[in-house]
Amino acid sequence: MTLAPERNVSRDKAATGSPGQVPARSRVGAYPWAMAGAVALSVAGAAISLNGVLRGWAWYLPILTTVVVVCLSIATLRALRAQPLVVAASGFASLIAVLTLTFFRSTGIAGFIPSGATLAEVDRFIRRASETVLAESAPVAPNAGIVMVCCAALGLTVILIDALAVPLGMPATTGLGLLAILVVPATVKPQSVGVWGFIATVAGYLLILACSQWFASDSRTSADSGRNPGQLRRAVLTGTVALVATLAVPAAIPGFDHGTFPQGSRLNPWGAGTGLNPMITLGNSLRAPGGSGRITYATNAAGSLYLRSVTVDNFDGESWGPDDRDAERRPVAGQLETGYEIVAEEQLRQVTAVDTGTFTSPYLPLPYAPESIRGLDGSWTWDPATLAVKGTNTNSRAQQYIVVSSTPKLTATLLQQSSQAVRGIRDDFTRVPGNVPDIVRSTAATVTASSDTPFAKAMAIQKYLRSGEFTYSLQSPVQGGYDGNGLSVLADFLAQKSGYCIHFSSAMAVMARLEGIPSRIAVGYAPGRTTGSTVSVAGQGGLPEYEVDARDAHAWPELYFQGLGWVPFEPTPSRGVIPAYATETSNPGSPVSLENNADLLPGTTAPASTPGATAAPLPGAGGGDGDVGQVLLPWLFGTAAALGLVLLAASPGLVRVGRRARRLRTEDRAREDVVPLAWAEIRDLGTDYGLPPESSETARTYSARFRQSSLLGESGGMDDAAHQAIRSLTSDFERRHYGPPVQDPGRGRTGAIAPRIAAVQQSLRANASLPRRLRADWLPPSVLGLWAWLLAAPFKKVNRLARGTAKAAARSGSRARDRLFRPRGSQ
Repeated sequence: MTLAPERNVSRDKAATGSPGQVPARSRVGAYPWAMAGAVALSVAGAAISLNGVLRGWAWYLPILTTVVVVCLSIATLRALRAQPLVVAASGFASLIAVLTLTFFRSTGIAGFIPSGATLAEVDRFIRRASETVLAESAPVAPNAGIVMVCCAALGLTVILIDALAVPLGMPATTGLGLLAILVVPATVKPQSVGVWGFIATVAGYLLILACSQWFASDSRTSADSGRNPGQLRRAVLTGTVALVATLAVPAAIPGFDHGTFPQGSRLNPWGAGTGLNPMITLGNSLRAPGGSGRITYATNAAGSLYLRSVTVDNFDGESWGPDDRDAERRPVAGQLETGYEIVAEEQLRQVTAVDTGTFTSPYLPLPYAPESIRGLDGSWTWDPATLAVKGTNTNSRAQQYIVVSSTPKLTATLLQQSSQAVRGIRDDFTRVPGNVPDIVRSTAATVTASSDTPFAKAMAIQKYLRSGEFTYSLQSPVQGGYDGNGLSVLADFLAQKSGYCIHFSSAMAVMARLEGIPSRIAVGYAPGRTTGSTVSVAGQGGLPEYEVDARDAHAWPELYFQGLGWVPFEPTPSRGVIPAYATETSNPGSPVSLENNADLLPGTTAPASTPGATAAPLPGAGGGDGDVGQVLLPWLFGTAAALGLVLLAASPGLVRVGRRARRLRTEDRAREDVVPLAWAEIRDLGTDYGLPPESSETARTYSARFRQSSLLGESGGMDDAAHQAIRSLTSDFERRHYGPPVQDPGRGRTGAIAPRIAAVQQSLRANASLPRRLRADWLPPSVLGLWAWLLAAPFKKVNRLARGTAKAAARSGSRARDRLFRPRGSQ
């Protein structure tokens, strides 16, 4: 048989088609743009659910811009018929460009190309985002670092979803990328994902499925060539099943809070958090129905103590935050010194034994001001400016230690006399942002108008905030949209006059700075409740034991007075204990107690103040609702990591299954388009089972070698169907490439491609050894070889370009040398 040259199918189609018919490769169609729109809608919709994780909506425009730019770049390259690797590379390039333009324009080349200085800025932004994630609780202030990280993460998610939907042909798995976005609000926000974010995500996901089915591409182009009602029905059915499963899972699986997903049910597999957030967004801890992170302590003080965990002194106008001053921290060994002069004649020295139990935080809860700490496990450092103690690669969980603390014995008279100018205090404690709202300035000026000393001003501010104009409420800030600690939040609080400790303490701290008084905010625990037990401490005998938990989380302001140091105040009504020196009574002999927060602990009654006589070992046993969560958390992370590794290991097999499914989906393809796909599947099957085709091998030669090998068994026996399938597919392929043009424009009539492929695959599996079957299923060489080629292609291209450049340079040098040394007269 004489083989004719392979004919140009596209030209034949154009010649034999109806008048005016556009050749198959002349246009791409709407598919790239429709898929890009679906991906953009799904990711941008899922990002809506981050409202409540990030405060306000200022962060959404950069995220939306990033998502749209990446989707448009991918769609443009796909419309130009670029290779999948080039399309993905364009997505990465556009992501880098838009991030540089948005966040690092001043350091970028031409504003959008990153430079060396940009990389340093990226590191700074990532560290700031890391500090925000570790330090704050939702909703966090949308600083540039956390917004940049969110933009980068969502841009990468766009690239992942597009790769799953188009090149890998697994659109249903794009839900995993969307789920990764929704897990964050489902875990963090009390109100979970939210209805609108969920609806937008589902709509985008359904559009991805619809595009993947509605625009069925042929074997060589991304043209939108197939629209079948059956495909639309399958897409709708898939989306419906996913929606029903999403709504049913929270009710069937433990670990979800009560309520209807997505609005009222949030993923909460590790229970309530047990660590105090070092930022002052303490609403979630205070609103927790049960106290977690229980801490017990025994002290020789006259009553229960405030335990401070961290000092918050850095205020940039957006939010308060701790300044750890890592470069200045010192190891906890020996004496801790305040660094400022105390002129008070009498010092109150106290011994406190603390058991942190399940409380987990990088910061250590301590009575102020600590002089020495004994019994700590791990490495700890302290900040000379604030005396805050922080762990180095360790945390406060299950720590048992004894603290010796000392404070001056303060009186109203002593504070009133402290009117000297403040010296030796960092600017961090006096800095006032330039964007302070008018209501804050005017309120501070009005409240302190009749006060002539720093102490009188401090007392005036405290009295104003504790007056009947203000009410303590955990819910009003959430309902009013000012649950945070920035200046805009402070303005809303002063207008609404309702909030909790974060609002009262930040209001007093800011107004004190406006009046020239250095201020900061301490975060920790208000005085707790006695347990009725005593703890034996060496050299102290039996000391009364107290307990605190997350419901006692508190923030209070500290103001600096020259010669006396940092002095705490209590502007929050219904919380804590007013110090004796800060009471309005003329007899400051005893503090005004506010029931030690008993009104915030439903169903509890304050025990007798006299401790029991039974001694307990040092220190008292901790407990709390967080034990299960702390045990579960490593298992959850381990399981997630294991599932990720399994998915990574299974990805070659999943890609192979997806390619086979696309090739065998023939109902919407022309007959001439199906045969090359079937032959490509035969070649890949042979490659996977150890018989790859040679580069110069014809279809007939490869078919004969395939049938003569031991892979298909013997012809005429149980494997005869596989041999016949190979012969018929070879004949179809030769007729398709070398025979006369096919005039039948029908679709799907291909001589039952799928059963023949299935017969070949079944025979291969039956005759292969177990290791070969496993390799073909999970590590198919046809996929791994393609991936290797794609990875090597850029390097090969660069190598060819370098060789070409070198040859051109050599030729140019040779010609220049010939002209230079050419003998005279040889022209």
